[in-house]
Amino acid sequence: MAPTIRDIKVICTAPEGINLVVVKVETSEPGLYGLGCATFAYRHLTVQHLIETYLRPLLIGKDVRNISDLWQLMHQNAYWRCGPIVNNAISGVDMALWDIKGKMANMPVYDLFGGKMRAGVPVYRHVDGANVDEICENIEKYRSIGVKHIRCQCGGYGGGGFGPAPEWAAKGAEPGVYLDSKKYMRDTLKLFDGIRAKEGFDIDLVHDVHERIHPTEAVTFVKEMEPYKLFFMEDVVPLEQVEWLDKIKQTSVTPLSQGELFNNPAEYKKLVQNRSIDYMRVHLSQVGGITPARKLQMFCEQYGVRICWHGPGDMSPLAHAANIHIDLAAQNLGLQEWSGIEPPNFVIQKLKDNHGALLEVFPGMPEYGNDGFVYANDKPGLGVDLNEKEAAKYPCENTVTTWTQTRNRDGSLQTP
Repeated sequence: MAPTIRDIKVICTAPEGINLVVVKVETSEPGLYGLGCATFAYRHLTVQHLIETYLRPLLIGKDVRNISDLWQLMHQNAYWRCGPIVNNAISGVDMALWDIKGKMANMPVYDLFGGKMRAGVPVYRHVDGANVDEICENIEKYRSIGVKHIRCQCGGYGGGGFGPAPEWAAKGAEPGVYLDSKKYMRDTLKLFDGIRAKEGFDIDLVHDVHERIHPTEAVTFVKEMEPYKLFFMEDVVPLEQVEWLDKIKQTSVTPLSQGELFNNPAEYKKLVQNRSIDYMRVHLSQVGGITPARKLQMFCEQYGVRICWHGPGDMSPLAHAANIHIDLAAQNLGLQEWSGIEPPNFVIQKLKDNHGALLEVFPGMPEYGNDGFVYANDKPGLGVDLNEKEAAKYPCENTVTTWTQTRNRDGSLQTP
């Protein structure tokens, strides 16, 4: 008799101070369970409530083998669909079901997708700093351990920290993270000019605009960045203005990536079909988990669009593992963002120490090999477990999110 869903639990934990949401699907077969990521760090309690109140009673007693049917059931059950809350909730269950499927088959999830197409997954790391010298120093640290792709920012994404309106803003403007798009563009051009002068062109560089300039500015800015031969520029326009990507494509050969805010296939279908982007950057839990991400990966493959899934710190190691499993089996992998979860023997001690708690809570993470690649373990399922006792030591906090309160000089809000 096939195992069924016996219970669904939600575990919220923050071992690095970032709210993570993990779903544990327990089955009728003793000892057989699956884990998935439902992390929406800034609305974690709402996701938890949806899973416990609506998805749990919907799914108890269902056959765990029927992943596609259960995904569709969760997707359409509330009638309104494709929002970030419900998608993250669905993702937690979906990833857990794939984890169970792999354990039942005694295979890693990537084997369920047809097996490996590559030995390791090429990754990029993030570097920031106050000036060119500091940024180049940090680049050299990563180059020394084999990293060949690096995203470079100076002072974040073009703004300072949250606080009162600066002197150069309009009088009476609300507190926020204040942006000056013209200054940001000038500074970024100088930054990459300095990086290339010091580091040369034998390392691939990435830059993230993070939606923080107007689309008309983006047309000019992407063109002006051409001499620095970026691997790609990320999120140069807001989600609501993606039609501008075609115009940018007509004026520049700089590769474009987009997608960490996508929820709905309607948001990216035409972008892929029109080859308006070069890299698809969706956040796996934001689109609903492994099931829709695998479909998206294959859809992109048909149009020559490569994948580079979002891989920030505000997703759990389970989602990082899901990224890697899809990457290993995908013909059209381009690159993978890797947020810095390193193995215990990582050579930069400071970075290793920063992630010690995370590795205690989530044993079994894919590991960076000190050569520019991340390698999955060959354990059945996603290969990552959860130490619930350790997780309980790091409770989540429910606070007002400030970094998204981004504003222009006149005090108006700008997408973050």
